[in-house]
Amino acid sequence: MAAGIVGRTLAHGVELLAEHDQELYGLLEREQLRQHETLAMVAAASVADPSVLACEASAAGNVTTEGYPGARYHAGCDVVDAVERLAVDRAKAAFGARYANVQPHSGSTANQVVLCSLLDPGDTVLGMGLKAGGHLTHGAAASMSGRFFTPVRYGLDGDGLIDYDAMAELARRHRPRLIFCGASAYPRAIDFGRFREVADEVGAYLVADISHIAGLVATGQHPSPVDVAHVTTTSTYKQLYGPRGGLILLGRDAETPTASGKPLAAAIQDAVFPYLQGTPRLNTVAAKARALARVAEPGFRALTQRIVLNASALAKELDRLGHRVLTGGTDTHMVLTDVGRRGLTGKIAEGSLEECRIVVNKNSIPGDRHGPRITSGVRLGTNVLALRGMGVTEMTECAELFDTVLDAVRPSGDRTYVLDEEVRGRVAGRVTELCRRFPLPDHPLPGR
Repeated sequence: MAAGIVGRTLAHGVELLAEHDQELYGLLEREQLRQHETLAMVAAASVADPSVLACEASAAGNVTTEGYPGARYHAGCDVVDAVERLAVDRAKAAFGARYANVQPHSGSTANQVVLCSLLDPGDTVLGMGLKAGGHLTHGAAASMSGRFFTPVRYGLDGDGLIDYDAMAELARRHRPRLIFCGASAYPRAIDFGRFREVADEVGAYLVADISHIAGLVATGQHPSPVDVAHVTTTSTYKQLYGPRGGLILLGRDAETPTASGKPLAAAIQDAVFPYLQGTPRLNTVAAKARALARVAEPGFRALTQRIVLNASALAKELDRLGHRVLTGGTDTHMVLTDVGRRGLTGKIAEGSLEECRIVVNKNSIPGDRHGPRITSGVRLGTNVLALRGMGVTEMTECAELFDTVLDAVRPSGDRTYVLDEEVRGRVAGRVTELCRRFPLPDHPLPGR
């Protein structure tokens, strides 16, 4: 099929960039090369398909408007109205939702929309604490969610699992108006039904943030909260392999009246626009539509199955190599390790691994004596590894590379650490070879 005007415009744009801004073009080339040759084991990462990237770079981004399809505040929106309706239909189909809003600029924005549409300033919000694995927007002090509202935080039991009984007791004591479930650094399945029971008991809204597990939810690899929680939010780039953006989904509670008298769906609709956002990024909405179409393909289910199998295998191999794996394993794409047991910090581990082209992220863990810029933990994920086509066998190799690097980090005085040079070169070479054996699908290889 001929590329048409869209393809010709995108190709010409690349030519113009290379001709007129070689410095920026060179940086973008370097970044694409880095992604090809890097073992990305970041739980919050994925790689968007080139067809998704093409939507982001499309002329839909030139359309300035406000409002929703059929009720815009500008003319010239017939085509982008169709694009947004398509994205909404695909989001509802992917998650079995009765309502979907595709305009939020991020998962964090989606959470802010929910908070500001359903609560008054000062209302109590119950969410998971940061060091237990929660997210900034669930009531952390550094976030507007913890400054404009009154946060109460639940945590984990002695096994590192959500302490549902303690959470319920906090809810009874503090009577929150809203409860967040879902996490940023928690590797186990979440019992959304238990949370809803507590929310109903105390008269709270339940919001499920599935940003990290959206792909697993869409394909049945993790229970869905869409018909359990009042509201479900997610980002679209982590496990949906889409653009930077967010979604708000409603299930059976879509028509439930809110305090204002509006149905929940109408309250959310008005909160996205005009309350918190203005012009939607319609190129990003198009990219969301494309990513959600891929979610519906049979191959995506196989991908999420591989994500879960790989994470489980990675956790088991790290445990065999002597690493402390939090909760003893994982039910999702995520593996958390305590590198403090090896005399390291998350920051040191992250930097040493990056020197060898392995990208992870430092992460706070329960009982962490360090702050969020240092940490005692490392968070790993298998989204990109699975996309490359790696399987359980390759997880053994990835775990061995991880272990080899951390075992070769030595103190060098003044509280600094250095990585053995021979190990650095050897591991980096193995990473390059592994990435070339399992290239990013549909992304042109360097030099071709």
